[in-house]
This record gives sequence, structure tokens and C-alpha cells, in this order.
Amino acid sequence: MLSKISTMPSMPSMLPSISFRRFVSGAAAASSAVPNVLSPAHLAYLDRVIRVDQAGELGANYIYMGQYWVLANKYPHLKPVLKHMWEQEIHHHNTFNKLQTRKRVRPSLLTPLWKLGAVGMGAATAALSKEAAMACTVAVETVIGGHYNQQLRVLMNFDSDEVRQIMEKISQFRDEELEHLNTAIEHDAESAVPYMVITEGIKLICKGAIWAAERI
Repeated sequence: MLSKISTMPSMPSMLPSISFRRFVSGAAAASSAVPNVLSPAHLAYLDRVIRVDQAGELGANYIYMGQYWVLANKYPHLKPVLKHMWEQEIHHHNTFNKLQTRKRVRPSLLTPLWKLGAVGMGAATAALSKEAAMACTVAVETVIGGHYNQQLRVLMNFDSDEVRQIMEKISQFRDEELEHLNTAIEHDAESAVPYMVITEGIKLICKGAIWAAERI
């Protein structure tokens, strides 16, 4: 049984598409010799970070949208809880939208699919039960928390003030995602039936979406 999480989750390895080993040997010397100047390999990795994180926060935004539509009126006591989490996801999404525009990063070509799939996932789990909706949140936020942790481990090797600022945002958003996870557990996520089927299935979907959003 999943217990309340107050620290970073222990996740299976979800290595970024451009692994640290691939770029560090050719790029570390350049970045260390000239601080704040990123090599092409670093820039390519950062490009993928921004694209996949923008797509991920868009998906989270639409998942909470679907949940809110179904649950807010049916369970008034959940309305402020869902609204708070949704508003945080909107802020995350808007932040990455601005960063994506400023850095001229191509958005994922699968954006329409992410919107449709995410709102469908949120609404479907909420229609199943409020506990299933919370189990969905546990699964999504567990994967996102691990994904952000993996990015931070790589980005900490970049000698760039701009990257450090991006890392601050990722760290903040990671912590807020884990707050959502804890909130979902507090609101009976583990009582969902069937809990393991819901959470493990959604985790697989999220990991597949991360893989695709980085590349397409």
C-alpha cells in the first residue's frame, strides 16, 4: 500500500532521450571552458526538456479539467481541492508555454492527442469514482515527479545561469506535483477499485506519452 510521500519518489529509471553519457564527453569541456555557453548537445537536450515538460503540463491541465467537470458539483467538498490543484497545473503550463516561445522550441506535434487523451482520462476516472480520480492523480504525479527528478540530475551538470533558473522552476513544480500526490492519498486514492490496475495502467500511459512527446 502506497504511503504518504513527503520526499522525492523512488522511481524506475526513466533516462532522458539524450543520456548524460552521450553528451557529457563532447560537451562538458566546452561548457566548463566558457561558462554560460551551452554546446549544441546541451541545447538539444534543453530543447527536449522544454518540449516534453510543456506537453506534460498541458496534459496535467486537461486531466484536472476533466476531473473538475465531473466531480465539482457532485462532491462539493472536493471542489476547492480540485480547483487548487488545477490552478497550479495551469500555472505550470503557462510557465512552460512562455519558456517554449522565448526559446523558440517546437511544440509536440501530438498536442491535439495529448489534449483529447488527457481530458478523457480525467473525466473517465472521475466518472468511475472519486477514488479512481484520486488514484489517477497518484499515478500521474508519481511519474511526473520521477521524470522531473531525472531531468534535474542531468541539468545540474550544465554551467549556465539560465539553466539554473529553469531548474528552479522544475524543482518548484516537482514539489507541487508531489503535494498533489499526497492530497490524492489523503482523499482515499488507495480505496479505488481496482487500485493497482488503475495506477499501473496510467503510469504506463504517462511514460509512453513522455517518450513520444520528447521525439514527436
